[in-house]
Amino acid sequence: MNFEFFIAKRLISTKKYKSSISAPIIKIAIAAIAIGVIMMLVSFATGMGLQVKIREKIAAFNGHVTIENYDNNSSQVSLVPVSIDQDFYPEFKDVAGVNHVQAVATKAGIIRTETDFEGVIVKGVGPDFQWKNFDDFLVEGELPDFSKNLNEDVLMSQYMAQRLNLGLGDKVVTYFPKEGYNEVPLLRVYKIKGIYNSGFQEFDELYMLADIRHIQRLNKWKKDEVGGFEVFIDDFDELDQKGGEIYDSTDSFLDSMTIKQKYANIFEWLSLFDFNIALIIGIMILVAGINMITALLVLILERTQMIGVLKALGGGDWSIRKIFLYNAAYLILSGLFWGNLIGLGLLFIQKYFKLFPLNPETYYVTEVPVYIGWEYILGVNIGTLILCFLMLLIPSVIITKISPVKAMKFD
Repeated sequence: MNFEFFIAKRLISTKKYKSSISAPIIKIAIAAIAIGVIMMLVSFATGMGLQVKIREKIAAFNGHVTIENYDNNSSQVSLVPVSIDQDFYPEFKDVAGVNHVQAVATKAGIIRTETDFEGVIVKGVGPDFQWKNFDDFLVEGELPDFSKNLNEDVLMSQYMAQRLNLGLGDKVVTYFPKEGYNEVPLLRVYKIKGIYNSGFQEFDELYMLADIRHIQRLNKWKKDEVGGFEVFIDDFDELDQKGGEIYDSTDSFLDSMTIKQKYANIFEWLSLFDFNIALIIGIMILVAGINMITALLVLILERTQMIGVLKALGGGDWSIRKIFLYNAAYLILSGLFWGNLIGLGLLFIQKYFKLFPLNPETYYVTEVPVYIGWEYILGVNIGTLILCFLMLLIPSVIITKISPVKAMKFD
């Protein structure tokens, strides 16, 4: 094996090889593998990044699982209150993998300025609200603090603030219509404490976050009554399983719904990325494999005389095949090296400098998200190496068909 590896190394490093007809073919093969690796890494990183980013944004506004009264299911607002005196609140001990439960309530209103008006859903949150989900969304001001006395601070979206021409510290006059047409709407005046931009316009154009005690007073609820609960779990991959366990653990008058069920269209759209990634990987490996097969065939034909000499000296077919397979493996590793260097470089540049934007109305994010995971990076490299190497076993069979006598006369 050492002798075969030495011959392969000499084959790669000789000046004749570097200046031979096969040189451009070899370069094309290495470039094809490098480009394939780049495309696969980018596909994985952006596809998975988009999936992770979007589901994180949906969870920030809804939790992973929502628990509400059955009468609230067809509405965006809380109609029938739920008591906070539940076995699962404030800690969901009956289901493993649940890390947080928070009480919320929502109410529809209309924001009125001197020149404009805008419909809004005021989402009431309390001291148990998980504000860390909004840390990345905050673009101006501060996150409100509802852990102490009742205050008028609100967190408004940048989209809504720009439409209403409002800024930090401005008053937000909000009307809450009553059920009767002739009844005077309820009025509340809030103050903008912070402005957020999630990039998810479906939520940004809808939600303004305020103290849950405002919703309780507007609806004339008791202090221990809320609109529902939002549940967060540790592992999103177990969402369907945990959603079923949460449903079984709640009382019969309550219903639970996962965000996959609530936003089925979005998650069906996200699932298409898995097919796209698999398709790109298949095409790239096929192209890289075909290029390597072509390169190996050219090498074999160019080194026919050398094969004849080695056979005349007693070299076996498999030993000679291994020389060319070692040579091909070196070329594959070269392609993997440059592919990883360029591909990961581009991904880290996008991750930290965000050079490539996206339309949030279409993709729900403002820039191309990147997910760096060593599991898929290793998978791409090991998979490409193994599959390309296996594909090279077939053309290497040609070596067994070469006759020493004819090969040594070959020119």
